[in-house]
Amino acid sequence: MSVVQLRYRGELLAGVDEVGRGPLAGDVVTAAVILDPRKPVAGLADSKKLSATRRNQLAEEIREKALSWHIARASVDEIDQYNILRATMMAMVRAVDGLTLKPEYVAVDGNRLPDWGYAAEAVVGGDDRVPAISAASILAKVCRDAEMCLAEQVFPGYGFASHKGYGTRAHREAIALLGPCLIHRKSFEPVKSLLSARQGVLT
Repeated sequence: MSVVQLRYRGELLAGVDEVGRGPLAGDVVTAAVILDPRKPVAGLADSKKLSATRRNQLAEEIREKALSWHIARASVDEIDQYNILRATMMAMVRAVDGLTLKPEYVAVDGNRLPDWGYAAEAVVGGDDRVPAISAASILAKVCRDAEMCLAEQVFPGYGFASHKGYGTRAHREAIALLGPCLIHRKSFEPVKSLLSARQGVLT
């Protein structure tokens, strides 16, 4: 991990990351984590670079050792109402506001910051360069992946357990065959066009 030198040097640093901006279905999930420097977690990295087994192991260790952590989300309805960027910012605010310890500084993965009152810094590639952001990315991904596996049971046939809602060929074919379900994002293509076509047929 190439560690970034942040402007903040204290202990109450919250790392924030999101999972699920790109999928065609499901909530966008965010996490905020304040790590304990006295209880380091070895092996932190961008959640996408870790196996599912390793992510689950690290997530358990993060929850046990962190000074504070919180997982939040923006719903599918909020994504469709406000757009994915605004919904993601809303979810990040909720994640930080939900921490039991108020952070002195917040490091957010990416190049944008929510509109909030926290001293903060956006870090491009932060999920692989700032340990607290890596921890947040792991918690968010483990949470969202588990939810998508449950969605497969509620909405069988779409393959949510395998693609986690992303627009794979199999997922798009399932949408074309079965139609969108309740957790599909109506503002995302091809869901939007398919719904418009079906409404046209009904009218």
